[in-house]
Amino acid sequence: MSIITLTTDYGLKDHFVGALKGKIISEFPDAKVIDISHNIDPFNASEASYIIQAAYKSFPNGTVHLIGVDAERNSENEHIAMQWNDHFFVCADNGILSMLTQHIVPQKIVAINIHDRLSRDATDMDVFKTVACHLAKGGSLSVIGKEITTLKQITDLQPIVSKDGNSIRGNVIYIDHFGNIVINITKKQFVELGKGRPYEIDIKPRPLKTILPNYSSVAISNKFPIKNYEGEKLAIFNEAGYLEIAIFRSNAATVGTATSLLGIGYRDTITIKFK
Repeated sequence: MSIITLTTDYGLKDHFVGALKGKIISEFPDAKVIDISHNIDPFNASEASYIIQAAYKSFPNGTVHLIGVDAERNSENEHIAMQWNDHFFVCADNGILSMLTQHIVPQKIVAINIHDRLSRDATDMDVFKTVACHLAKGGSLSVIGKEITTLKQITDLQPIVSKDGNSIRGNVIYIDHFGNIVINITKKQFVELGKGRPYEIDIKPRPLKTILPNYSSVAISNKFPIKNYEGEKLAIFNEAGYLEIAIFRSNAATVGTATSLLGIGYRDTITIKFK
């Protein structure tokens, strides 16, 4: 099975997503095209990076992930294709892949150089579509680009460990559909730095002192129905392995959400203090 996933900041109002799918199927009718998300905030490489990292592992090896976020080729951003952990990624070199490559070294990266082989009016997505179809058919990276060894990194949103090793400060990198807040502190970082020490997550008005195994664990007593805990603040490590601050059974119209009730938004800082 040849799978091509799509992650873009196109939204669903306009024709762009449908047109891109049409171009892929026209070139490779046997391709299975699957949407990951088309609601990435416009030009938000950090958000796209998180979404891709959270989603890619659900797909089989050999899947091609086409990422149309801040995709225009210019003097600062080349078009690239990367083989990483037996998956392929096609996007602009704007930092989107940096969250992946922090953890596992890429198998191969190329700067795409097929632009002059396409028609003069070919768009950036025409380039990505051509490369994605080539790779989905089993084609080689060497045919569509020149090998490179480095990628741009997202450097402005990185967890910072204090000099005394007693705290780590992260940033909100994503707010999901439920208003839950995802912070770029991983469970691995937390465990390695904390070494089993007591801790608190600096959330006002009261810090959180426990990271729960799942959302429903906020219901600490069997004497009360789970519904009684709606609106309670909690912290977990989500399926992608990142710290998440949530409101139990959050609903913007009723109990509220983490971002609305706590007044925390994208890029805001969250600190874990160890004792």
